[in-house]
Amino acid sequence: MEFNTYLFAFLLTLFAGLCTGIGSALAFFAKRTNTRFLSASLGFSAGVMIYVSFVEIFWKAKESLSASLGEDKGWLVTVLAFFGGIALIGIIDRFIPSGENPHELKKIEEAEPGQYKHRLMRMGMFTALAIGIHNFPEGLATFVAAIKNPEIGIAIAIAVAIHNIPEGIAVSVPVYYATGSKRKAFTLSFLSGLAEPIGAVVGYLLLMPFMNDTTFGILFAGVAGIMVFISLDELLPGAEKYGEHHLSIYGLIAGMAVMAISLLLLR
Repeated sequence: MEFNTYLFAFLLTLFAGLCTGIGSALAFFAKRTNTRFLSASLGFSAGVMIYVSFVEIFWKAKESLSASLGEDKGWLVTVLAFFGGIALIGIIDRFIPSGENPHELKKIEEAEPGQYKHRLMRMGMFTALAIGIHNFPEGLATFVAAIKNPEIGIAIAIAVAIHNIPEGIAVSVPVYYATGSKRKAFTLSFLSGLAEPIGAVVGYLLLMPFMNDTTFGILFAGVAGIMVFISLDELLPGAEKYGEHHLSIYGLIAGMAVMAISLLLLR
């Protein structure tokens, strides 16, 4: 596989990860969270991920595994890898305390300067660490998808980038109110986003010696599971938390429609 393919996949993953910095910047320049924008955006991101997971990624994984293992065994391994991806991201979530879990989305106005500074700093530090851990499988998913199919990689990267924005807010808000330093808050948020491309490359290098059609199929099915879990556990509940139910559903449908049209045009 050409070096340019790997470089493209890495740059996509880097873009997605560093969008935590956008959330951090929004926290500094906005007094209140734009709930309508976030609800629609998170719903859109969920629509992209769910549609591409079930319509494209899962079936490509099944085709790859069936070609290398046979029809029946290929089906079985595809299903097991899909739920394995769900289990992986679910276990990661399970062991992150709810207060620091990046899935526990926060609003800009939920933290005030008068709150206890030590507790805020601890919250920000642990949230950054949690996001770094959580971003590892997301980064690997984006990286592998981009290598296998650049168009799918772009769609996943955009979806991941959108949902990284409120995660950036979750890191920067408590750190900013604890220290009064925008620079420290932005730096910590920025570094937590770097875990995504770094984790993707490290994970891929570990798997590279074993890379073949079977490994790619298992990874791709796992990617589908990870994307579905993130959509159902994080993006849609997050959109609901921001209080704009109908906008989140409209965003979901729009995300599916855009993904469907793009896949049709690329065939």
